[in-house]
Amino acid sequence: MGVVDQLRALLPADRVITDRDLVEMYRRDEADLVADGLPAVVVRPRSTDEVVAVVKAAAEHGVPVVPQGARTGLAGGANAVDGCVVLSLTLMDQILEIDPVNRIAVVQPGVVNAVLGRAVREKGLHYPPDPGSFESSTIGGNVATNAGGMCCVKYGVTTGYVIGLEVVLADGEVLRTGRRTPKGVAGYDLTSLFVGSEGTLGIVTEVTVALRPAPEQSLSLVAVFPTTATAGKAVNEIMASGAAPSLLELLDNVHLRAIEAYRPMGLDQEAAAILLAAADTGGRAAADLDRIAELALAAGATEVYRATDDEEAAALLQARRAAHPAMEHLAAGMHDRGGLILDDIAVPRSRLAELLDGIAEIAARHEITVGVVGHAGDGNLHPNIVVDRADPASVQRGHVVFDEIMELGLALGGTCTGEHGVGLLKRGWLATEAGPVSMRVQKAIKDALDPRGILNPGKIF
Repeated sequence: MGVVDQLRALLPADRVITDRDLVEMYRRDEADLVADGLPAVVVRPRSTDEVVAVVKAAAEHGVPVVPQGARTGLAGGANAVDGCVVLSLTLMDQILEIDPVNRIAVVQPGVVNAVLGRAVREKGLHYPPDPGSFESSTIGGNVATNAGGMCCVKYGVTTGYVIGLEVVLADGEVLRTGRRTPKGVAGYDLTSLFVGSEGTLGIVTEVTVALRPAPEQSLSLVAVFPTTATAGKAVNEIMASGAAPSLLELLDNVHLRAIEAYRPMGLDQEAAAILLAAADTGGRAAADLDRIAELALAAGATEVYRATDDEEAAALLQARRAAHPAMEHLAAGMHDRGGLILDDIAVPRSRLAELLDGIAEIAARHEITVGVVGHAGDGNLHPNIVVDRADPASVQRGHVVFDEIMELGLALGGTCTGEHGVGLLKRGWLATEAGPVSMRVQKAIKDALDPRGILNPGKIF
């Protein structure tokens, strides 16, 4: 009996997909210009026991297993390989528990980030990680990539909130890590090992997350800058002052124009860059924003304006969230087969201005459009490189620009990925950043947990 027949015997027929047209939909995530393969079968389990059965069947036949969530990733980390079993976890979408006393929630991996956020908000609590795709990305996918988001400048990334996991290992055994207590240092921190491992060490089937009290009322502002360098300088001044913005985002002129073309919002299309800042400190928020505004003006902002009400504040936030689809729209308008190569680099905040200047120089030298958006308060930027898929020379030039930006980020003391993960896109750059000793240790961990290499092969390494 082959693996597909075995899976059909294990799961209901409607959750074992082999129809070619349907299987095609599971080939890839949202990373453009990254390789993918055709799965042999897509399975959609509803429980840990069903995941165990699928993994054991795949292991018995030596067939790769590629776990997927909502496929909103941007590094090819969820891309299928030819002949694999795609393990789609979106039907495992139950919030199993919300405990207001211990301030934790227990969820299955298919729970959508925004759904969890709304559910805990009803209890007066807050789950801070908020990736740009929060309305569609799943907690399991957030865990796999250690996702960040716009509020990381104050609240940090996913790993700061995951305190326990249930994981199905490559042989089908079930491992439970972590604890439900605020403190706990018994043994190695296996929970953190799996966060950010992109499905290469095990399949996450349950997540226990820490919650925070709901934030107070938030106020926001926009600061307009004549150059990206002055915007970077303003970030340095704001963070050095001890201010604690709950959001500090940067949009460059390419993005401002792209967003206005995609969804007009009245953004200043002449600005070189804007900073979107917010403070969620309730009665202190106005004074906190006053200080941020003063610092922005002193750093060179030509104008600062505040959202006058919650509706305007939400519109500003929506403008930031529209950045990626707006750039896709821009690329489609520039070329018949326009596409994007997305970067995700993070540098020390003190080097942000240098990074912005360097990206502009690289783009100009290669005569290619690069739009920069990102979490300025974290030093985490997402250069979007526009290419013509139909023109091999354009795609090649885009990859050269990508590599030069990566090289610049590492030279400034940064990292090749702040939140998107390594996936397929950055395997070579991981080795460059980590060095031979670190890579040897990481590969030893992979070999120990997945000796046959069936879990999401080709990703990270």
